[in-house]
Amino acid sequence: MAFNDLDRKRIENAMVAFMAKRRPPPHIRPELDIGYRLTDQSVEIFEIRPQWDNPAITRERPFAKATYVRTQNLWKVFWKRSDLKWHGYEPAATVKSIDEFLAVVDADQYCCFFG
Repeated sequence: MAFNDLDRKRIENAMVAFMAKRRPPPHIRPELDIGYRLTDQSVEIFEIRPQWDNPAITRERPFAKATYVRTQNLWKVFWKRSDLKWHGYEPAATVKSIDEFLAVVDADQYCCFFG
């Protein structure tokens, strides 16, 4: 089941604040930027870059994801490894809110999200 309107707005507000804090300066954004998307019960954060051999093509590389589990009232935190599969993020496998998820991504304790 997808988020209701109130939940979606709360998530979007949290994501806008996070993006304002973590996005690179405007002059760098054509070469490197970050974005997010809401899909069903998940929030995904991704890197946006031009393709190395054809700058006209823009590529998105997701690196962080949180999936809401309504029955348990918590968010599961994932990171994408080099095998291109989502794996649970061990320092904080679950969090109680979207703000906690964003704090975990921002802290990046094991350097899995931002390197």
